[in-house]
Amino acid sequence: FLKRYLQAVMGSDHKNELIECSRKWCEKQMLSPDLENVSLKHFSESKKDSVSPDSLKSITSLSSEEKQDKLGTIFFSLEYNFEKKAFVVNIKEARGLPAMDEQSMTSDPYIKMTILPEKKHKVKTRVLRKTLDPAFDETFTFYGIPYSQIQDLALHFMILSFDRFSRDDVIGEVLIPLAGIELSEGRMLMDREIIKRNVRKSSGRGELLISLCYQSTTNTLTVVVLKARHLPKSDVSGLSDPYVKVNLYHAKKRISKKKTHVKKCTPNAVFNELFVFDIPCEGLDDISIEFLVLDSDRGSRNEVIGRLTLGSSAEGTGGEHWKEICEYPRRQIAKWHMLCDG
Repeated sequence: FLKRYLQAVMGSDHKNELIECSRKWCEKQMLSPDLENVSLKHFSESKKDSVSPDSLKSITSLSSEEKQDKLGTIFFSLEYNFEKKAFVVNIKEARGLPAMDEQSMTSDPYIKMTILPEKKHKVKTRVLRKTLDPAFDETFTFYGIPYSQIQDLALHFMILSFDRFSRDDVIGEVLIPLAGIELSEGRMLMDREIIKRNVRKSSGRGELLISLCYQSTTNTLTVVVLKARHLPKSDVSGLSDPYVKVNLYHAKKRISKKKTHVKKCTPNAVFNELFVFDIPCEGLDDISIEFLVLDSDRGSRNEVIGRLTLGSSAEGTGGEHWKEICEYPRRQIAKWHMLCDG
């Protein structure tokens, strides 16, 4: 009997036999034959050597980890229209996306696509609500791209989930170099596994060269943003398009802001831009200045590459530089500074 019971439990195709065996087991043990209240505790305890709780736990955690690693698959097609000299991308669908909303256990996905390396062409699909298998079927046509240049390009897909109340969640990304892809014979259907986004590491923000001059007679502060060097790549999409925001604070309240021009596709930008700020108080004790180096990204929120604060309470080179301009007014003093996490 026990042998038949074991076979019924272990075999998925023996449901009727399992019910019959369970009823007989209950009768023999003088338990209620109500199958909803049947417990397999007695059986599991007698078979502890066969399947241990630890092994079950490890199997369960392994499968959940594997499931978390799976970010889904994107399906798309590529085509070149020789008559119109146009590159055509159709984003068909994505399957098996993870749920980014823990409450509803679903996502509101959409896809942003950029043609690299110049990042001139950026498009995005519409948002599809509450689905893990979005069918977009959207076609994007890019005119003026010679067929001979296709081999030098790459496609970067960013898969996101729309969030009405905060920044959209990044599900993952896909990078497709077009070298070796032959489009002369017509449309090519493709699919790729979505991978985790390559986020910047906390170390290696780069450096910023700043020149300051305090004019005590006119109570002005001249700031020159000279250069940036060793800026990190924004992500797998390639080099950053950096620019610098300059914010002036008085007693921790921002009173003025400026920004430089954007420098395209470079980790070593030369700005050479001068800004003059009027200081609303005597001296620089309550004044501080913040530099934000950002990556310009049309069509989405610009990402902060690194941050630098100069002032009397700033640590390291930021505080030293500030002390020097206070001690030597009317002198232009330049220093390199390491950028911190944004």
